[in-house]
Amino acid sequence: MPRRPDRALERSERGKLTLEGIVEAAIVLADAEGIDGLSMRKLGTRLSVDPMSIYHHLRDKDALLAAMADRVVTTIGVQQDDDWATALRGTILGARAAMLRHPWTAAVIERLEQPTPAILVYLDAVLDILRRGGFSLALAHHSLHVLGSRILGFSEDLFDDSPDVRPDEATRAAQVAAWSGPLPRLAELAGAASHDGGLGGCDDDAEFAFALDLLLEGLERRRTSV
Repeated sequence: MPRRPDRALERSERGKLTLEGIVEAAIVLADAEGIDGLSMRKLGTRLSVDPMSIYHHLRDKDALLAAMADRVVTTIGVQQDDDWATALRGTILGARAAMLRHPWTAAVIERLEQPTPAILVYLDAVLDILRRGGFSLALAHHSLHVLGSRILGFSEDLFDDSPDVRPDEATRAAQVAAWSGPLPRLAELAGAASHDGGLGGCDDDAEFAFALDLLLEGLERRRTSV
């Protein structure tokens, strides 16, 4: 989806900052430098304003991050299809595409204490796909829990496998060698597994699609058995 024009310098008719302009500028900055590179000071510089003026629109950085994630979620298109699994699969893969365009979003969503308005609208659309597809309310509820973060296009890792805590190749090789005796299956996996996922360790497109398809197939069997 083509990006809208950069609104980093957008102002209201009275020449003041707008919330939309702030959020758009913050998204551009986070896309370029990551969340760690996003600060109110840098954002103020990008907007050519005193950073303190941003706080007239957002109480703190957490509020800014939530607004940024909310904006990204609004770009997810809900797919329409007579087959519920096709519609949901397309919708979820569309969500993943949005996460990959803005890779910082997944981590922000994981830290949210409450879902944003756009996330609530999106979840309602997912439930609508399930209910129209013949799911009972109880099974639709279970489905949300089973799909978990995948509904929004990413997978939460069992352990932190982000690049900053991942061992280098020499360390990993030594670990594999140490495990090869007492933990042979883990050693086998550690020596072969890829850790270069687009949204975290092992969260590459193939792994994501495999897990999603497995879940959808299982939910279809459960749907037709009730």
